[in-house]
Amino acid sequence: MGSTGSMRSKAVAAVAAVGALTLVVGCSSGDDSATGGGKKDGKVTITMGLYGVMGIKETGLLEKYEKENPGVEIKAEIAGDEQTYYTALQTRLAAGKGLKDIQGIEIGRAKEITETQADKFADFSEVTGTDHFLPWKESQISTADGKVLGLGTDIGPMAVCYRKDYFEQAGLPTDREEVAKLWEGDWKKYVEAGRDFKKGFKGKDVAYMDAASGLFNAMVYGHSEQYYNEQGDLIYDKNPVVKEAWNLAADAAEDGLTAKLRQFQPGWDPGLANGTFATAVCPAWMLSHISEKAGDANKGKWDVARAPKGANWGGSFLGVVEQSPVKEEAQKLVAWLTAPEQQAHIFKEIGNIPSSQKALETAEVKGATSEYFSGAPIGEIFGAAAREIPDKQVLGRKDGTIKDTFSQGLTLIEQQETPRDEAWDTTAERIEKAVG
Repeated sequence: MGSTGSMRSKAVAAVAAVGALTLVVGCSSGDDSATGGGKKDGKVTITMGLYGVMGIKETGLLEKYEKENPGVEIKAEIAGDEQTYYTALQTRLAAGKGLKDIQGIEIGRAKEITETQADKFADFSEVTGTDHFLPWKESQISTADGKVLGLGTDIGPMAVCYRKDYFEQAGLPTDREEVAKLWEGDWKKYVEAGRDFKKGFKGKDVAYMDAASGLFNAMVYGHSEQYYNEQGDLIYDKNPVVKEAWNLAADAAEDGLTAKLRQFQPGWDPGLANGTFATAVCPAWMLSHISEKAGDANKGKWDVARAPKGANWGGSFLGVVEQSPVKEEAQKLVAWLTAPEQQAHIFKEIGNIPSSQKALETAEVKGATSEYFSGAPIGEIFGAAAREIPDKQVLGRKDGTIKDTFSQGLTLIEQQETPRDEAWDTTAERIEKAVG
């Protein structure tokens, strides 16, 4: 989410609708008291708690599993916004009730789950047929003593999505190879291209990029150490990577290169529909959201170019609650949903990049193109980006919270013209309070 997703030709990671707690799918009640499934009259009911567009429900996999396993009924409940979903999950874990049999876990929450909730989730380390994942993916959801608390769905290799028509109006190249050369190897060149865009663009009011926070995340996630070190110490305030990303994102905001939005927050979807910005840093899972919200009217206007540097932003896992009355059946379903064939199917349908090494090697994934994004060879672009992701990603307990707090801090600069040092101090105070 893909956390946090997490890679989708219909919609991904966190559809913003801040107050919209839950989209109820199938027959589930959406009630806080609703818990896991069970067995009755030879029938097994499995419940799932998901968020955003993880591709599991949207691509018909649940119906397929039910058809292949008569006697199994799956009820999936999907929250639009991951932050809202996770807050509710924490409450339910603390209370020990209201949990689904299967719960989605976003990458930004993985460390907190493995360190503080390991006893609440079932161990997948002995489940057969689960040895096909990228090595770093499984390590993100493993405890120090070797328990594996879930199986990976997607990952979030990065690219830059851009509007060809706007680039042409600004006198910039439109061919994706030439566009990638504009900023090859350095995010500073991406911002520099934005200054050229602003100078050259003739037409209605269009910003170069959607959000300073998108740029910030892309830069930070290209490094092994981000907000924490391997010992679990908070290092965001000492890590030069974070400070460099903050300053470049602040440069973009102060130079008027952004649409002053926050991705997946109110205003962003209309920005896509109305074409108010020309580029967005996009992990693979974001493609489906862009294509859904920008709509048919903008089909073929968007394209995808390689990002300046490789990075992983988002991706998710599916975990099974230890107390589930159908624990074994739920684990079997999770193993099936995250198997190479199903991951390749989700990618083909909505563009989520598989965390399964085996799925990544299939011709189906390698040769994939996106009709919406001008026929871009997304399998090739995101597959290459996936190989650039650092082998080790040091996760921290409050990564998701810190990411959200930095996004809010950059919004202070964009929307309220708060001086960057003041916005940094406010952000630091909020982080200290949140991680306390």
